Amino acid sequence: MAEHILFLTGKLAEKQLRQILEEMAPEFEYTVHQLGLSVAALMTADMIRRRLKDTYGANRILVPGRCRGDLETLSKDLGLPVERGPEELRDLPEYFGRKSRKPDLSRYDLRIFAEIVDAPHLDMDGILRQAADYRNHGADVIDIGCLPATPFPHLEAAVAALKAEGHRVSVDSLETDDLVRGGKAGADFLLSLHEDSLWIADEVASTPILIPAKHGDLDSLDRAIAGMRSRDRSFLVDPILDPIHFGFADSLVRYHETRRRHPEVEIMMGVGNLTELTHADTAGINAMLLGVCSELGIRAILATQVSKHARRAVAEADLARRILFAARELGALPKHMGDGLMALHERAPFPYTEAEIRELAQAIRDPSYRIQISAEGIHIFNRDGFHSATDPFELYPSLRVEHDGGHAFYLGVELARAQIAWQLGKRYSQDETLDWGCAVDPPAATVDPHAYKPAGSTLAQSTGD
Repeated sequence: MAEHILFLTGKLAEKQLRQILEEMAPEFEYTVHQLGLSVAALMTADMIRRRLKDTYGANRILVPGRCRGDLETLSKDLGLPVERGPEELRDLPEYFGRKSRKPDLSRYDLRIFAEIVDAPHLDMDGILRQAADYRNHGADVIDIGCLPATPFPHLEAAVAALKAEGHRVSVDSLETDDLVRGGKAGADFLLSLHEDSLWIADEVASTPILIPAKHGDLDSLDRAIAGMRSRDRSFLVDPILDPIHFGFADSLVRYHETRRRHPEVEIMMGVGNLTELTHADTAGINAMLLGVCSELGIRAILATQVSKHARRAVAEADLARRILFAARELGALPKHMGDGLMALHERAPFPYTEAEIRELAQAIRDPSYRIQISAEGIHIFNRDGFHSATDPFELYPSLRVEHDGGHAFYLGVELARAQIAWQLGKRYSQDETLDWGCAVDPPAATVDPHAYKPAGSTLAQSTGD
């Protein structure tokens, strides 16, 4: 017997919902029931409990994605599952097409070493704060970056303090004295050793990251690998990634060749020479480089956040490794795995055409302004009129809020968001902040789908319930 789904909606969305379901021609049976309120987004669990008198023989109930309240308790009360659907009706086909195979982004097999590049100049509190921030963004190892010819009297104390906070620690230096000190202080990893400094591995228990003795010399890297194998010690190798126009393509070849020569060794890639030294958004750079890592079985990266434009590099790498792991496990392209790396654009920014928005506007019977965007521009409307523009300033004379400062301020904020979303090709939902993916930390107090969210300023009116 086919599944029977009951769709609950509001008056304004009912026609669109029926049309979308008809176009979908789904395998399941369905019933559409509107609960007697105008705006579906204002639906709550308590409202459903009071107003729904018949479940029409359904096996489960689908409510709008912005429906608030405790659906788990409501499900128990009604005796069948009640679930949230997508926030936009136009996403309903995709919701049903992908729901059962939503990728698991909790898994990854790549470690992120996050470097505190100016550690000698930071006091202990500064080092611990930076490490905590890196860990919150996904770092697995905190790399203490030493500086050439710069005293670091508190190196040992820094290693000890980070270990006490539960961090795995690496010490990164070109000076053998720093590496020995860090290793004896209890560092888990040392960056970097080469064939002429392998003696350090005989004095400390830290796992070394091996590099060529001379830049680009893979034969010297081979000898260092042989030296560590003769010691029966674990290690990683890093052929060194070069910046664009300074050997980048050749350095990618070196990683490929290292993997060919040593199918089983653990490899690290220092991605900072691309993220830091290329003035382009780092999310895309991280995605591409971690794609190379995924294909070559490189399971460690060294990330930095020195340049202001690279301030989110660790968080981006964390999400990229999860997306690429899921794609590789599924034997799929890294598409439809998660949208967090698309900070500026979205796959489907305009769910409705201008004609469809105009049709919706014809059903509005109240003075509250609704704002939507389409490929054509920004649209604001209420019962008194429909106005469109690409510049919010063009709309102001038509809004009649010159004597209502609070409302004017609210509409200014919302129209600015709408313009940004239209310009970039992002989703815009009235009364919601724009989604910038992993480029921005989520708000400290995230929206709880079980909590009741106040209606936005334009919808703060009685629902007649």
